[in-house]
Amino acid sequence: MANPNIVNVTVINGTTAYLLPASTAVSVAWTYADPSTSGSVSLTGLTPASGTVNKINNIVVSNTTASAVNCSVAISNNPTYASGTPYFIASTISIPAYASLIVTDKTTAFYVTQFQSVGVISGTASALTFVASFEAITS
Repeated sequence: MANPNIVNVTVINGTTAYLLPASTAVSVAWTYADPSTSGSVSLTGLTPASGTVNKINNIVVSNTTASAVNCSVAISNNPTYASGTPYFIASTISIPAYASLIVTDKTTAFYVTQFQSVGVISGTASALTFVASFEAITS
């Protein structure tokens, strides 16, 4: 399906997803709470289902260690991140110890369609927490 018409919206669900990379490889395994089951849902690459577009309102990265750690965030032109070309929103930015970085916020929001994905890279395994707030818009 092509991009949904966001003028004729039927549902907008606000969601916050999080990711803690366990390695220094690209991570795309975002997770969020499912209020209907009290469980958690995996959302690979923040890629929405067909007929939905995700408006990414913000991405915040927090360093939970006593050392500076590099981070990168990119959007890929493929729902399988590694099969596409990454376009970096933030590239190799050093986050000081116990500090946070706002990678993107409402003033620089962007859309992720079913044909795209968002991946992150942590310079040190299990050192950074990525949090994304987004609206899943369905027409």
